[in-house]
Amino acid sequence: MQEVKKVITEVGTNEWQVVVFFLGEQSFAINVDKTREILRWPGCRVIPETPRAMIGITSVRGEILPMVDLRVFLGVESETPLEQCKVIIAEFNEVKLGFVVDAVERIYRINSEDLDSSLTGKYLGEWILYVIKRDARNVLLLDYEAIVQTISPQLAIQPKWDPSKVQELVEGIGHPSEYCIVVAEDSPLIRKQIQDSLEAGGFTNLVICADGREAYDRIMEKDSKADLLITDVEMPRLDGLALTRRLKENEATHDIPIIVFSSIMAEDIKAKAASVGAKYQITKPEISQLVEYVVKIIKEEQMAKEKVS
Repeated sequence: MQEVKKVITEVGTNEWQVVVFFLGEQSFAINVDKTREILRWPGCRVIPETPRAMIGITSVRGEILPMVDLRVFLGVESETPLEQCKVIIAEFNEVKLGFVVDAVERIYRINSEDLDSSLTGKYLGEWILYVIKRDARNVLLLDYEAIVQTISPQLAIQPKWDPSKVQELVEGIGHPSEYCIVVAEDSPLIRKQIQDSLEAGGFTNLVICADGREAYDRIMEKDSKADLLITDVEMPRLDGLALTRRLKENEATHDIPIIVFSSIMAEDIKAKAASVGAKYQITKPEISQLVEYVVKIIKEEQMAKEKVS
């Protein structure tokens, strides 16, 4: 067993860390905050009638975990037998599982500006979010949330709405469309799910951004109005914590309520988010309750303003 040891970085500086690993000859990366430990091949038991990439389950210190072979899922040819593979134990969106990889290299410290999304989708396919240039090579960062939801559709995050209760929920805040909500999220899948959830509750005045820099620029535009920001943590160009820090340090944007909305809201991430001024924090599995949470925040902010006045 190899424990993943993080290097302490200053919060809100746009720096974070990734574990670099290999599938075949290609280098890939996963955020350290999604990673719990790295194991030698522990063996696994096959489960019938599961997707081919879900190669079975294993036991790690008494905990049963599903095993996903990323080589199979991505169609990467590899000559490394399973018995010589490494397993990255990952945890995000309240799901814990093992990713089977050929080999693990090391932890690298990167800046969000190092992430290049110009080839995403069009040339690299739907599972690759970014290219990280490292040591004269290209390291690919995957959309792990999308991969897991594709393999196990029951883990897909869907808004669960009873339309008849929406009006009752938003009573007292006016019409939801009066509020401008900025959303900063890099995963196209999660971005769409956030949008669908908010629109189901009547919040249709949305500014959807693919990263923190775009969200910051939109908020800082002359005559722009932002009543609420929902931001992911792990994003290119400007990550969610750096975005939050910038807005909270600016007198003109200091009072905008910010929800840090991430798949990796472990206690240390929550502490980091709070330290840069993010008062509200929720995890991505709670997206079905997102509208309730937004309404609650709007009411809290309104009450606070009434007390001041």
